[in-house]
Amino acid sequence: MAVGNAKTLTKLIVVTIGMFGFGFALVPFYYKICEVTGINAGAEQSLVKNTQIDSSRWVTVEFDANINEALPWRFTPVQRSMKVHPGQLVQVEYEVTNTSGHPVVGLAVPSYGPARAEAFFKKIECFCFTPQTLAAGETRRMPVLFVLDSSIDREMHTVTLSYTFFNTAKKAQTDSEKTRPRG
Repeated sequence: MAVGNAKTLTKLIVVTIGMFGFGFALVPFYYKICEVTGINAGAEQSLVKNTQIDSSRWVTVEFDANINEALPWRFTPVQRSMKVHPGQLVQVEYEVTNTSGHPVVGLAVPSYGPARAEAFFKKIECFCFTPQTLAAGETRRMPVLFVLDSSIDREMHTVTLSYTFFNTAKKAQTDSEKTRPRG
């Protein structure tokens, strides 16, 4: 009977080691599947990495706000520009007002100047992540929390963060296309 227990124990140990090895091998296998299929592509780059503040230089960040003609809103940055150290956590606000008599949903799309500055903006919180619904006549201040990556080019002394709000209602978009002159 002791020989039977020894064989069972040996089989259990081999199975346990095999299960551990299989679990250990799943991690690189998972990363390879993600790489091949494109799942989580770029997710690591969107995270703000722990950076040191480069207090030896300043970058002027200008803030711009625009609205699509189909959106009955007023949209402005609370502050037009500021000087920041690369690596510094910064919060700014934009103010938006729905000037219509009904609720409207808008979506902000960011752009950057110069275009290569986009790679250095790491937004942590932004109203541009989700559509914004404003009630009739509502005014709201919306924050943007970002870090300018400390690896930003040394020759970039001024960058612009610009947002354009678009009306997400298809009817509003098609109405503005009908009234737009053709040519």
